[in-house]
Amino acid sequence: MNPAHTTDAAGELPRGGELGAGADGTAGEAADTAAGAGKPAAGTPDGGAERIGRDQRWRLMLGADAPRRRVPLSGRLEAMDRALAALYDDGTGRSRRGGLGGSSPDVARWLGDIRAYFPNRVVKVMQTDAIERLGLRSLLMEPEILESVEPDIHLVATLASLSKVIPESSKESARKVVARTARDVEERLTGRLDQAVRGALNRASRTDRPRPADIDWNRTIAANLKNYLPEHRTVVPERLVGYGRRRLGVQRELVICLDQSGSMATSVVYASILACVLATIGSLSTTLVAYSTDVADLTERLADPVDVVFGAQLGGGTDTSPAIDYCAQRIGRSSSSILILVSDLYDAKPEAMLSRIARMVASGVQVIALLALSDDGVPSYNRKAAADLAAMGVPAFGCTPDAFPDLLAAAIERQDLSRWAEERAAAEA
Repeated sequence: MNPAHTTDAAGELPRGGELGAGADGTAGEAADTAAGAGKPAAGTPDGGAERIGRDQRWRLMLGADAPRRRVPLSGRLEAMDRALAALYDDGTGRSRRGGLGGSSPDVARWLGDIRAYFPNRVVKVMQTDAIERLGLRSLLMEPEILESVEPDIHLVATLASLSKVIPESSKESARKVVARTARDVEERLTGRLDQAVRGALNRASRTDRPRPADIDWNRTIAANLKNYLPEHRTVVPERLVGYGRRRLGVQRELVICLDQSGSMATSVVYASILACVLATIGSLSTTLVAYSTDVADLTERLADPVDVVFGAQLGGGTDTSPAIDYCAQRIGRSSSSILILVSDLYDAKPEAMLSRIARMVASGVQVIALLALSDDGVPSYNRKAAADLAAMGVPAFGCTPDAFPDLLAAAIERQDLSRWAEERAAAEA
């Protein structure tokens, strides 16, 4: 069995048993779900779906490797197989490792076909495979191709890496792709991020000596139940619990220090978009610093995530120390500041990096190392450097964008983040 063809892209619809006819992939996705429950999809007298037999399913999944490769396919199934073969077959029967040709029309036609036959999440996987396996990076510089692709984080990371060589004729199309992806992420996370930050700031201001108007009576009663007097049917509040007066203006300084090395591509995109969202929260002062061997302050661009993404310089070497030094200069009050280092910790001068971080921790800044900020989990990272950071009290772990709001809330409340990460990992297991 060819590993490349057992990805979600290859196995999604064939293993479902039925195919819907939605041109945008949504109906096909629904049909796949329905087939898993033994139900036909709606649309035609028998459900509007094309039923796949077991042999046909294997034929689609394995392609030229399939022992049943002579199983006949027709109609929509034959078209699906052609779309898969263009990406994965080499025409010899040995493996799915084909080609789309070198021309824009061929690629544009294929992109349209896979959007017609597969759900969006599968389309994104196949696009990524095509870019990586067939070397389509140059074709992404053409407007007609950019207008045909399904935007996603991996594609945006690729465009960011090509930002300096994309021709003028394609830049507007590239910006639209990035803008659509940024908008999707913002819609998904803005509300949760805003709520998590504001709630954490309120909880962090809790006090045992509140003013009368700020007493939290529910918490006060719960904290003083041991002082209940049955004869008087009342609780004597030995300790008051409440919130301090809400302070206006900036309450926390947040600095995101972003490693731009090639292995951090999707993390760079997510961190850039999240920084733009955080910059809209008035109680936070958000700074975004990106680095490789040079340091770039992208804070002034945070009003537009597209400008931030294209301002990143993916690739090149990695020297973290100057970036940490620069971040230290941007911090006003150490005791109310959080530095989030987004890096796999592979550095040209690891000892210098660790020394700078130790100095920042000693000054009172709360430092967190995110080894990845992506949907893909934690990639390869410098385990020794991560262990050294943990020894100095700096937690180092991977984080998904969906978990980031809760992470930031926990950091604002000064929770034990290592324990927080362990508990979250256990809950998701």
